Formats: sequence, C-alpha cells, structure tokens
Amino acid sequence: MANSKYEYVKSFESEDEVMYPNLIVVRIDGRNFARFSEVNEFEKPNDERALNLMNCCATLVLEKYPDIILAYGFSDEYSFIFKKETKFYQRRASKMLSLIASFFTSLYVAKWGEFFPHKEMRFTPSFKSKIICCPSMEVLQAYLAWRQRECHSKNQYDTCFWMLIKSGKSETEAHDILKGTQKQEKNEILFQQFGINYKNLPSMYRQGSCLLKTEVEETLKIHDSESPVKRQRKMVKTIHSENIASRSFWNDNSFLCKELGCFEQNVNNIKQEYVKLFQSENKLLPFTWIVVRIDGSHFHRFSEVQGFEKPNDEQALKLMNSCAVAILEEFDGIVFAYGVSDEYSFVLKKNTQLYQRRDSEIVSAVVSFFSSTYVIKWKEYFPKKELKYPPNFDGRAVCYPSYEIIRDYLAWRQVDCHINNQYNTCFWMLVKSGKSTREAQSLLKGTQAQEKNQMLSQLFGIDYSMLPIIFRNGSSVFFKEMMVTDNGFVANSQKKVVVEHPNIIEDGFWEAYALY
Repeated sequence: MANSKYEYVKSFESEDEVMYPNLIVVRIDGRNFARFSEVNEFEKPNDERALNLMNCCATLVLEKYPDIILAYGFSDEYSFIFKKETKFYQRRASKMLSLIASFFTSLYVAKWGEFFPHKEMRFTPSFKSKIICCPSMEVLQAYLAWRQRECHSKNQYDTCFWMLIKSGKSETEAHDILKGTQKQEKNEILFQQFGINYKNLPSMYRQGSCLLKTEVEETLKIHDSESPVKRQRKMVKTIHSENIASRSFWNDNSFLCKELGCFEQNVNNIKQEYVKLFQSENKLLPFTWIVVRIDGSHFHRFSEVQGFEKPNDEQALKLMNSCAVAILEEFDGIVFAYGVSDEYSFVLKKNTQLYQRRDSEIVSAVVSFFSSTYVIKWKEYFPKKELKYPPNFDGRAVCYPSYEIIRDYLAWRQVDCHINNQYNTCFWMLVKSGKSTREAQSLLKGTQAQEKNQMLSQLFGIDYSMLPIIFRNGSSVFFKEMMVTDNGFVANSQKKVVVEHPNIIEDGFWEAYALY
C-alpha cells in the first residue's frame, strides 16, 4: 500500500472480529426476490428448478470453502455454518458475509443457463447477508429449528395461497381466507378443496434442503506397480430431513458432531425473539459519511486465468466501471464512487437511511449486486473470452465524520492508484523485456517516482504522463446534470451517471462537483 499524508484515514477502520468460541452462521437472503421471481415467471408456490439452482450454488460454496461444514436453505435463503474453530479470514464479520454473498451471487448468474436453458435472465439478482453469532450449541440448535419451522409454515401458507389464486380467488380474498388459520386448518383447505395431502408434497418444499460435509473413503491407484492407496475425502451431500435440529440427525451424521459439537437434547419450544438476539445488527454512526469499499478476492489469479493484459486491461477496467454505474443507479444514497484495478469505493451521503444504516445489509447488498452485474456484463466487454469461473469480491463499510476527511480518503485512493500504476507499468515492461519477476522487483526496489519515469523513458521510450488517463487517475463515477435539447432549445435537465477520470486530489474537481 502506498505511503502518503492521507494514510491517517485508515485509523477510522474498525475491527469486527467474531470472537471465539462463538459459532458463526452466515445467512443470505434474496434481495427483491419477490419481484425477481415474478419477472422471471417462476412457478408458484415452488419452482423446482429455482430451488435446485439455489442448492447447486450452496453446494459449490461448501466445496470452495473447507471451513463451512453445514448449510440449510429454502425459498431464496441459505444459512452457512462454519466449523467451531474456523480462522476463515480471521473471523472478520464483514469479510465473511460479503465473500459468501458475492460468490453465491456470481454462481447464481453463472449457473442460471444450466437450470433455465430456454429462459433469459431478466432483472439482476442479488442477496443480502448477515452474521449470526451462536455462543453455544443450544443457540445453533434453536436457530436451525427456527429456520426449518419457517420453511414449514411459509410453504404451507404459500401452497394454500396459490391454490386459492389458481381456483379464481383474488390475492386479497386468498389472504382473508387464510388470515388467522392454524396448521390443521390449512391442511383441511388443501385436502377438502383441492384434494392435496400436504404430507405427500415433495420433501424439498416442506423441509428445505440440508447440505453437509461428510467423509468418504476412496481407493486410488497411483502407479500400476504399487498397491492401491486408501484415503479420506470430504464430499457434500444433500439431505431433506424432517428435523435437522434433532439429536438423532446429528448422531447419524457424525462429522457434524466432530466439527461443530453435539446436541444434548431435542429442542421443543422455539422463541423467535430469543434467536434474533444473536443476529448481528450493527448500525453505522448517524450523520457520518459511509464508504463501502469492495476488493476483488484473489484477483491476481482470476486476471491470470482470464488472460488480462498487464499492467492494465482496459476492457476489464471498463467492466468494473460499468458495474459501478449500475450500483449508483440501483441504490439511493450512493453519490460518488472511485475505482482502480479490482477495487471500488462507494460513498454514501451522510444522511442516508439505506437499510436503516445496518452495516451488514449495506455491504452485502452492494457487493452482491456488483458481483452479479460483473458476471452478467462479462460478455459485453469480453465477447470472445469465456468466463472461466465466477469471480467474487469482499467488502467493508467505514464511517468518516467530515467532508474534509472523506475528501482525504478519496485522495488516498487516487495517490495509491498513481504509485501502484507507475510501479506496475515499470515492472511489466521489465518482465516483457526478458527480466524475471524477481529481477524486475530487485531493479525497482527503493526507486522513487522520478527514477521510474526515467526508466520508462530511457529503456522503453514511454512518456508516463502520456499513458491513458484511466490507468493513471483511476475512474470516478458520479451524477451529472445533463441538458436535454429540443430543436436547439434546452427543454429540461436530468441527472445521469457518468464515468470520468479527473484529478480528485486537488480542489478543482470538487469546486465544480460537491458531494452534498
């Protein structure tokens, strides 16, 4: 990270470590999924392909992250449970919840065509996520029992509701009929009016889907001349169980007890209010500027696999910018964004009430929507290049108390852009000239800006100041007043999101554009 007089802004970042021995659950929920399912014409009350897509994404999340032992999902939500002693990203809440939401969303878009081969995705999907801290196995047990009970009650209600709609009732009439009804009454409505035995409906609809890691023994023959070798391998299996919070279920799946712990007794009465106490609902300080900064996760590998040009791939940067534009158009309260390489900082005005300023929801929603848009727009910027695997991003929110400090934060990021781009330009020119990466690093060690400029000019005939401004200044995304003309006369003005590459360190830009 570059050193500058603006480095002090890092002191506003706070630690959000989930302390041991809390068990960690990351729960994701579909954002605006009622609209998403309507626009994409999902079958009601359950669309089997949509549920299988959710299960597929959850399975791939478990396969990617070894520390996730168990997941439970239904409808448009999934809960991921980490092993007891996880050190996943050193247990930082924002990192954990944003990475899971980002990767899940990227997978959802990337895998859509496998489950809906004849249906084009309409409307960008995204998810919100939160952390649930479980200080004991009893709390985890109550949480899982609560979520499965929600699955039961929601599915039973929805099944009745949509059968009534299909029979000719209006939505208002269906809601009135079901208002105040108990479980048995709903079962009677289904059986007497529609001939449906609720217990005979697919178990995935009634019980949700439980994904868990299990150890299996496999036999490998490494060489023909040697004896086969047996080894333990972890695999993910899907179970539709009536009670995933029961002692018998956990005893039947010993790997759960090994990695998480065992339940001492079965849970009967679940108090929703009790479980909700353990959900992290950190609210960001009022009347402060909020920055949501997202960074590509393992993007060095991603850019290498995708064959991005070094030191800068202009199309990749334009794709990032396009995603940032979509963020400003989607979320009220985000007034400015600055991006370089695989990172983007989004500035929320100090009086924003987006998600009532709840940290986890703001961060996860922004990261998820950005990830989704990135995968959707990939073909637009790389029409001849296959997306080898879904990328993901992590994010965090930081509060800055004054206009001057938010200005300094943005200046810090642009200074960092200048220094890193100058270094990377020299480094990759040296590598392309035949130097090894170690030799290039050695030649650049301790050099100052002027020395790097001289190196570029003398060795490669490059005037650094003439390189594309998008590389040197990064990209600023903001609302701009645009005049609309009619027959040569100004008809009206409207705000439009634009991407420009100004100097945001000096005062000039801010005298013309204010964050207020």
